[in-house]
Amino acid sequence: MSEDNMKDLSNENCGDGCECGHDHDHADHQHDTITLTMENNEQVECAVLGIFEVEDQEYVALLPEDSEDVFIYIYKEDEDGEIELVNIESQDDFDKVSAAFLEIMENEEEEEEEE
Repeated sequence: MSEDNMKDLSNENCGDGCECGHDHDHADHQHDTITLTMENNEQVECAVLGIFEVEDQEYVALLPEDSEDVFIYIYKEDEDGEIELVNIESQDDFDKVSAAFLEIMENEEEEEEEE
């Protein structure tokens, strides 16, 4: 992910087939993970693809294991390091943030192809 647009939170191996667009042959390819508790109390383990900013608001992109769908939430961190993920309520905001995330991913893929 471009350093200008997305913070890479590499820490835990995401494994093959994660659809994140990275070359898994590199031993240093890793992601932090977070466990989400869904409305039905189901626990979903997600790879943290990164944190990015759109119009002075930070967002986080998560990839649930066994899924190709990316979850995007408003990302907040307080002074104690506690993280809060907030749903994006407006469809217009979600569309704008999703488009920004896709652009970041496309730019990263282009950069990797050039290397």
